[in-house]
Amino acid sequence: MKTKYIDLIDQTFDFPQEEFTLKHNELHFHGIDLMALIETYGAPLKFTYLPKISENINRAKRWFSDAMQEHGYKGRYNYCYCTKSSHFKHVLDEALKNDIHIETSSAFDIDIVENLKVEGKISDETYVLCNGFKRDQYIQNIARLINKGHRNCTVIIDNYEEIDLLSGSIDVPFQIGIRIASEEEPKFEFYTSRLGIGYKNIVPFYNREIKDNPMVTLKMLHFFINTGIRDNAYYWNELLKCMKVYVNLKKVCPSLDSLNIGGGFPIKNSLAFDYDYAYMVDEIIKQIKQTCDEAGVDVPHIFTEFGSFTVGESGGAIYQVLYQKQQNDREKWNMINSSFITTMPDTWAINKRFIMLAVNGWNKEYERVLLGGLTCDSDDYYNSEQHMNAIYLPKFNREKPLYIGFFNTGAYQETIGGFGGLQHCLIPNPKHILIDRNEVGGLTTTVFAEQQTSEQLLSILGYDYQINKVAAEQKQERDNDLIPEIVNTTY
Repeated sequence: MKTKYIDLIDQTFDFPQEEFTLKHNELHFHGIDLMALIETYGAPLKFTYLPKISENINRAKRWFSDAMQEHGYKGRYNYCYCTKSSHFKHVLDEALKNDIHIETSSAFDIDIVENLKVEGKISDETYVLCNGFKRDQYIQNIARLINKGHRNCTVIIDNYEEIDLLSGSIDVPFQIGIRIASEEEPKFEFYTSRLGIGYKNIVPFYNREIKDNPMVTLKMLHFFINTGIRDNAYYWNELLKCMKVYVNLKKVCPSLDSLNIGGGFPIKNSLAFDYDYAYMVDEIIKQIKQTCDEAGVDVPHIFTEFGSFTVGESGGAIYQVLYQKQQNDREKWNMINSSFITTMPDTWAINKRFIMLAVNGWNKEYERVLLGGLTCDSDDYYNSEQHMNAIYLPKFNREKPLYIGFFNTGAYQETIGGFGGLQHCLIPNPKHILIDRNEVGGLTTTVFAEQQTSEQLLSILGYDYQINKVAAEQKQERDNDLIPEIVNTTY
């Protein structure tokens, strides 16, 4: 009878896979020996495998290039990185190696853009698409960027007042886009996205506020839906509605030449993940071209704003199972040496699931378990995989540490979790390692951040650490004086 963990994985999935292989009953990720990583840096541990960022960018570029060539599409494709997915410098540095552009969401993003320009990572030729609801500081920062000569900054208008706000601060002619307020799926609690301007209002808005404004040029229509790019009737229906707006707007606005289809490519969240990216890109390009041809207008240049797709599959987290608690006849809790709320907030905030695999012990028998974090919060747990309503891991043995890995966690976790700040129950952020490859393909590792210390957390909380450290030592000395001598006794 096949009862080992490796048997379970082999019977359930097509394994090994491109990024996951097994050597000596231990898991390797993109050729990275994870047990060797643990032996060097310990656990808990977070890591970023930088080459995966460039790999995904170039995959998307190839899909769009192939589709445009196949359909004789005359427009250009521009890959933009959605910075809110991960603002870290090492992420931007890696992404910008691949001739891409930037999409921003808030005021401080512009400071990052200016920093990248000073370093020569981007230039005035780089498109900077400014999304999001814009007030005060964001408006001023965008104006500063444009006034200093960044003509390829396109401000995506989210509401009717933003043109006036921008015009009050920008001294030169500037480019804008308009975001469509898409209709949400029926399961949503609201019918229309809070972001953007309604389908029926866009052409009247252009005629009223933009057409005769010599300082403003409309270049782009922006389309995005919350559920992402999916092969279902809802997505194709919304894309068709978007294209109807585009051709109607193009007929009255000759300067309009670009369509931004946003982000929304899914990332691998299970070993059973199945998504045909090339087909989806091909179908999108085909439908856009067909609609434009039928309307007799030129096809638009295509922009995308991939965030999670860019950086998500580069990240991972490794934990040690510290202890197993048998809480009743059916439930075994494997307690990890960190917190899901602290390190992977999406798992409890929106019930997101990532690929979870044992790092070692693949030749052991498996058992069904629940995973619990260190905090005293009932929501600090992980209880199911994307493909099944259960978690199976090698049987726990206190004498032989068990390590588990969560993969493709590179998007949003650090920013939502408040990297470097306070953490729930003061469970510290773990050590973070950057993994790259050198010119000959060998792996290199760098410590990006050490595990948070009590000094750092107490400082944020307003405590004078040194004073309290002395007080704690003095109290310990007093307590030691009161502890009676313990005599070993045999009964």
